[in-house]
Amino acid sequence: MDQKLKFKEKAAYGFGDFASSMFWKIFSVYLLYYYTDVFGISAAVVGTMFLITRIWDTALDPIIGVIADRTNTKWGKFRPYLLWVAVPFGVVGVLTFTTPNLSLTGKVIYAYVTYTLMMMVYSAINVPYASLMGVMTSNIKDRTALSTFRFVFAFAGSILVLASAEPLVSYFSQTASGVDSQRGWLFTMILYACIAAVFFYFTFAWTKERISPPKEQKTSLKDDLKNLATNKPWFILLGAGVSTLIFNSLRDGSVIYYFKYYFQSQQAFQLPIFKVAINYSTLYLVLGQAANIVGVILAKPISDKIGKKNTFLYAMMIAALLSCVFYFFKENDLILIFAFQFLISICAGCIFPLLWSMYADIADYSEWKTGRRATGLIFSSSSMSQKLGWTLGGALTGWMLAIYGFEANVSQTIETQSGIRMMLSFIPAAGAALSAVFIGFYKLNDSLMNTISGELEQRRTKDKIEQEN
Repeated sequence: MDQKLKFKEKAAYGFGDFASSMFWKIFSVYLLYYYTDVFGISAAVVGTMFLITRIWDTALDPIIGVIADRTNTKWGKFRPYLLWVAVPFGVVGVLTFTTPNLSLTGKVIYAYVTYTLMMMVYSAINVPYASLMGVMTSNIKDRTALSTFRFVFAFAGSILVLASAEPLVSYFSQTASGVDSQRGWLFTMILYACIAAVFFYFTFAWTKERISPPKEQKTSLKDDLKNLATNKPWFILLGAGVSTLIFNSLRDGSVIYYFKYYFQSQQAFQLPIFKVAINYSTLYLVLGQAANIVGVILAKPISDKIGKKNTFLYAMMIAALLSCVFYFFKENDLILIFAFQFLISICAGCIFPLLWSMYADIADYSEWKTGRRATGLIFSSSSMSQKLGWTLGGALTGWMLAIYGFEANVSQTIETQSGIRMMLSFIPAAGAALSAVFIGFYKLNDSLMNTISGELEQRRTKDKIEQEN
C-alpha cells in the first residue's frame, strides 16, 4: 500500500533544504565576490581553488552514499546524519567566511583548507538528506509533491539569504572606527549557521524512513557499482543535472559583478530606520528566488499533464532562448532585465523538484531491474551532479573574469563589462541547451514508472507476508 505523507512530514523534509540552501546560495552568489573583494585573492586563484576542491568533494559524494546505505541505527539509515552533522555544518561555514590576518599565501592556504572542509561537511549532511526522500514513500506522485515542498522551502531559504545578506553585512560592518566588511560577513554567517542547525534538527525529528532494501539483499559494494554502471537513465540524468547546475551557477556567480561593475549606480533605495542601502543586485536575486518558487509550484501540475521529461525539456529550451536575449539589454532596460530574470527563474525552478523526483524513480527502476536497492548511492549521484555543475560553473566564472581582465574594486573596461554580460546570457544559455539535449534521451516516462511502482509494491507486500509467517 502506498504511504501517504502528512503535511507536517512534508514540511519537515522541506526544512532540511531550507537550511542547506541558505549556505548553498551564500556560496554560489557571494563566495567568489567575498574572496576577490573582501578576502583579497584573485579571481583566477579562486577559480582554480573551486575546481580542485570541488572535484575532490564531488568524488566524495558517492562514498558518503555508500556509507549511508550501510548505516543502521534506531533512527534509520539517513536521518541520523541530520542530527550528527548539523552543528559541524554551521561551525565550518562560519570559519569559511572568517578572514585571518595572514600573508597572501597564508590566506590562499586558509581558503583551501576551510573551503575543502566546508564541502566535505556539506556532503556528509546533504547526501543522506537527499537520499531520505527515496525511503519516505514509494508513491511517485507523493514523491513529486514531497520534492515540491522541499524546493519551496529551499527557495524560501535562498530568499531569506539573498534579501538579508547585503543589508546584514552592511549593518554588522558598522564600527566605531569605520566600516569593517570582514566583521560584517563573520557576524552574518554566525546568524545563518544557528538558523541552519535548528532547521536540520526539525527535519531529523519529524520525518520517518519507511522503505528498506529487499529482505534477501546482501551488502555488496561491487554489485551496487556494477548495477549503477549499467543504469542508462542514471547517466542521462547525471548529464542533465550537471548542465543545469552550470547554467545556474554561472548566472548566480555573475550577478554581483554585473550590478557592481556594469551599472553606474548599485543602490535601488535605502531603509530609513536602519540606514542600510538595498541594492539592485539584492532585488534581482530575491525576484529570481520568488520566481523559482513559482516554477517549483508549477512543476507538479504541468508534469502531471505532459510528463516530467517534457516539462524538463521545454523549461530548459525556453531558459536558453531567454538567456540569449538577455545579453542585449542595457542599463536603462531595467524593467526588461528584471522581467527576464523572473521568466528565466521560473523555468529554472521547474527543474529541481523534477530532477530529484526522477532520481527517486531511478532508484525504483534499479531495484525493479536488478533486485537490489542502493538509494544512498543513486541519490549521492544527484548531489554529485550538483557539486560537479557547481564546480565547473564556479571555476568558469572565476577564470572568465580573469580572461576578461577583471580587477577587484576598480572601474572595468568596456571589454570586461561585455564579458560579465556574456556570463549572464550566452554562456549559461549553452548549459541550459546541453541539459535539454541530455533529457531528450531519458526513457523513464510516467507510464513506465507507474508499472514499476506497482510491481515493486507487490514484491514488498509478498516479502512482508513471508516475513510475518
